Amino acid sequence: MNNNGEERRLNGEEAEDDDEEDDGNGRGLEAWERAYADERSWESLQEDESGLLRPIDNKALYHAQYRRRLRTASAVRIQKGLIRYLFLVIDLSKAAAEMDFRPSRRAVVAKHVEAFIREFFDQNPLSQVGIVTIKDGVAHCLTDLGGSPESHVKALMGKLECSGESSIQNALDLVHDYLNQIPTYGHREVLILYSALSTCDPGDILETIQKCKKSKIRCSVVGLSAEIFICKHLCQETGGLYSVALDESHFKELILEHAPPPPAIAEYATANLIKMGFPQRAAESSIAICSCHKEAKAGGGYTCPRCKARVCELPTECRTCGLTLISSPHLARSYHHLFPIVPFDEVSTSLLNDPNRKLSRACFGCQQSLLGVGNKPGPSVSCPKCKQRFCLDCDIYIHESLHNCPGCESARHSKPVAMSEE
Repeated sequence: MNNNGEERRLNGEEAEDDDEEDDGNGRGLEAWERAYADERSWESLQEDESGLLRPIDNKALYHAQYRRRLRTASAVRIQKGLIRYLFLVIDLSKAAAEMDFRPSRRAVVAKHVEAFIREFFDQNPLSQVGIVTIKDGVAHCLTDLGGSPESHVKALMGKLECSGESSIQNALDLVHDYLNQIPTYGHREVLILYSALSTCDPGDILETIQKCKKSKIRCSVVGLSAEIFICKHLCQETGGLYSVALDESHFKELILEHAPPPPAIAEYATANLIKMGFPQRAAESSIAICSCHKEAKAGGGYTCPRCKARVCELPTECRTCGLTLISSPHLARSYHHLFPIVPFDEVSTSLLNDPNRKLSRACFGCQQSLLGVGNKPGPSVSCPKCKQRFCLDCDIYIHESLHNCPGCESARHSKPVAMSEE
């Protein structure tokens, strides 16, 4: 009997040792703790010639991820939907309070949703966004479809309490009722940020998915916990994207992938004319009743060219006559999606070190030197048309903000001058 007791005690000590080893391997760590344990970021520190530590430069890694997204987006020339009506569905069930993302899933989602909304309107000035939250098994419409990023962010930051279960079906039913009233030229989309591992639905969710598919609503899901079959089935049926975030940086990358316009559904690809109005800005001293808020406001605002009603901001839809109101800069900023700039080619080190090739040592855009530490050639790219070299920062700026190649534009404007001199 004593031997058996001693054997059990030894086995118990061995089990405890195994648990300690598992904890040492990082299995018992939170996701944000594993990020430091797995990446071992302290090992990437480097010293310069004087023995001082250099700052960690993540620019090359970020640029590689950016170029991968750019190549994927420009692989084929396809028609895209420029007038989008997107509902952002945010899961605020008790699962959103989990702390595997630092400091919590709710805080991470709120932070990156704000950045996503601003990026969305920057790339889609003719589109509108609405926010829906899921809490206690019920879907609540936080903001209606609108074109003001400030109003959406303000409404979201005041309603971030988490409680109860989540229900995908109730959220889909709610957004379906809103998006079903959208004109046929508008592209209907839903982006769900889902934290829970289950859905508590009052009926058959498969029927709701088929209803969304019939209404041409494109549903995409970004998960924060693990892959769920019903979310994957929803995205496959409606033509959306389903992905699960590994950490905060991955979540940011996944959600920003939904900012550019997606490919147009074949039935929407037919050309049709859309009536739009270009309202004039009212005088600062004028007083009129705003049709958006149903109250008198002094100064600012815009006047609908059809019914003369006053609206606060653009783009929007006139509450009185239903005319779509935009400004000419909004239309111009949407144009670059139709004719995007081709990705620049990376300049190989063999070309940089070739003495027979006299390549420029400065970026054509910012005129900064392209030489790195010790006058060694740094990473750079070149335009396949004009062959001008650019630094990594200018490459990102040209493709994401400027949407025009400075080298090609300067060559285009210099030709008429040369012809006139002759």
